[in-house]
Amino acid sequence: MAIVDVRSCPVTGASRRALEHFERALEAFQLSRGDPLAHLRAAVAEAPGFAMARLFEAHLRLGGRDPAGTGAAALLLEEITPGGLNSRERGHCAALAAAVAGEYEVAAGVLGDVLREYPRDVLALQVAHSFDYVRGDTRALRDRVESVMPAWSEGVPGYDSVLSMLAFGLEECGEYGRAEETALRALALEPRSIRAHHAVAHVLEMQGRAREGARWMRMREAFWAGAGSMETHNWWHFALFELEVEGERRALEIYDRHIGAAPRAISDLIDASALLWRLHLRGMGLDGRWRALAERWAPHAEDAYCAFNDLHAMMTFAGAQRWDLAHALLAAQSRRILQRGSNSEMTRLVGLPACRALNAFGRGDYATAENLLSRLPPSAHRVGGSHAQRDVFELTRAAAQTLASPRPRESLRAA
Repeated sequence: MAIVDVRSCPVTGASRRALEHFERALEAFQLSRGDPLAHLRAAVAEAPGFAMARLFEAHLRLGGRDPAGTGAAALLLEEITPGGLNSRERGHCAALAAAVAGEYEVAAGVLGDVLREYPRDVLALQVAHSFDYVRGDTRALRDRVESVMPAWSEGVPGYDSVLSMLAFGLEECGEYGRAEETALRALALEPRSIRAHHAVAHVLEMQGRAREGARWMRMREAFWAGAGSMETHNWWHFALFELEVEGERRALEIYDRHIGAAPRAISDLIDASALLWRLHLRGMGLDGRWRALAERWAPHAEDAYCAFNDLHAMMTFAGAQRWDLAHALLAAQSRRILQRGSNSEMTRLVGLPACRALNAFGRGDYATAENLLSRLPPSAHRVGGSHAQRDVFELTRAAAQTLASPRPRESLRAA
């Protein structure tokens, strides 16, 4: 008899005990708590032929914005024998193969096919949702989740996670009222839902409710403390609220205590760069912090793996005036656009010109920076990230316009 998981999705090669480990891994992944890899390894130890456990690990390896993860995912994929897999598992294999090759649109499409057949495959939904985020596909962030909602209800494990994804998609599509309501429903079911908390933070940011946002973050800090990179990202949101409420010094205090002290993953580096750059645009002197952050970015200067990563690395290299690293990054991007894959096209359209703009801004060539940023295509949002993160384009362009004028730099603070 075929074994199914708690959401009635079929699995190959599993045992009941292995499935218990798999569910713990899934919960750890959804809540950004604990070590999902440890649970997956326990599942494979219990049932070596458990294909979804191996596929889950490959998805985790691939999802960290780090090129090293692509190689690890490729190796894991080679260990999986396609024969004997069900259609769901074959779909995950095909999506992983496409993502390893850099074809994120294809990967997202394949997972969409999986979800049409298995709308309760919450792992497929979560991974596809992350591909939509990386590609800046705001409609898909909402519509993909809404399409599976009829198959879900409160009695299905993981429903709070689905609500959290829907809330973020609604927010990115500008449906702020529905987004906030949906996120609060998710939190009522699971107060530890870091993604639901994060969706509320985005709503408050996009609506300019900074004081309310600062209170929200402070009131619920205990729920997102200890959540790894998602904790760092929530501190970034907290810092943006405090930047508007209390000013630059308070935001810098949050950076020193919670963001820049010991970034562990590329996502942490992105948050650190994004906050320092916003403070830099306000005229703050940050030389020592920039230099320290540039050293952490240096090993990734020539990755050209993700245009969104490159943008934040360039912010740091420009802020630290590490022109050697800035030159290496631009050269790597120029090589990347000659290759195939989703990131190659996005680097050509947005990543390379935007990095050139940041480089020009750092060198004091504000007119060139403003010109390059003003010519970014309407599809620039497809570089990935959220509206709150991509707001840095407009902030930098506005600063460049101000600094290109005869007014002294001090006027930037009042602009």
